[in-house]
Amino acid sequence: MHDYKKNKGCMLYLGKINSLRVLRKATCGMFLGDDGDQEVLLPNKYVPEDLEIDHSIDVFLYTDSEDRIVATTLTPKILLHQFAVLEVKDVTKIGAFLDWGLDKDLLLPLSEYQGRFRKGDKVTVCLCLDKKTDRLFASARINECTDLELTVHEGEPVDLLIDRESELGWQVVINDRHIGLLFFDKIFKQLRKGDKVKGFIENIREDGKIDVSLQKQGYSQVEDSKKLLLKKLQENNGILYLTDKSDAKLISQKLEMSKKVFKKCVGALYKQRKIKIESDCIVLLKGKV
Repeated sequence: MHDYKKNKGCMLYLGKINSLRVLRKATCGMFLGDDGDQEVLLPNKYVPEDLEIDHSIDVFLYTDSEDRIVATTLTPKILLHQFAVLEVKDVTKIGAFLDWGLDKDLLLPLSEYQGRFRKGDKVTVCLCLDKKTDRLFASARINECTDLELTVHEGEPVDLLIDRESELGWQVVINDRHIGLLFFDKIFKQLRKGDKVKGFIENIREDGKIDVSLQKQGYSQVEDSKKLLLKKLQENNGILYLTDKSDAKLISQKLEMSKKVFKKCVGALYKQRKIKIESDCIVLLKGKV
């Protein structure tokens, strides 16, 4: 899965950010290369004013409409073997074309998705490389693009891409490597398809399926939430109109934590004499941050 494609005879990596050296100038732009015998054009519209021969520059490499490798200083919305949620710009007989932030749209071939897409739809895809043609393409078969061998463990912090809703929660892509599930009862903030958030591995089941959470588990979760609660009190002039009688949805909306965790935090801060509890609010005691 993660054996990045090296192009024939040269250290040029399609679909990746490459650090290349300026070899020579031309009327159409500058030619870049590395230690190999191939060179790639950086068109004039992407050439910085102060770029000179022998300077190094970071560029993204892909193929143009004539299948020539070209360079750009633009950073696309997705890199090779990464996942992203992209918008459909057009649908044709050969597949859907996606907006990935470059002049040439990214093809999602018919063979790489099921169902139908319309212009404006958002689709979760992986950026892949056809090794026979050296063409980059998108695949919506995300289960086939993820790793079978686990690379995470319980309790580990991870990066999550919010994919789609199911009956139980949100399906997510973990570290661009695995599929996981974020249960609805573990969500205390509004999420949308395409959001990128930090999370934690909560459980790895016997069948290899992964459950994730947006918060740490156990004592460390309460410690982090206590810091958040103190910060919110400071931002609100030392007072929050929330108590253990408040609605769980209101607590989730204002603090992005569960009512259970909120009550634990309030109890701990009260014992530490950092807050006082009124009938309709909690108050930060002076000098207790």
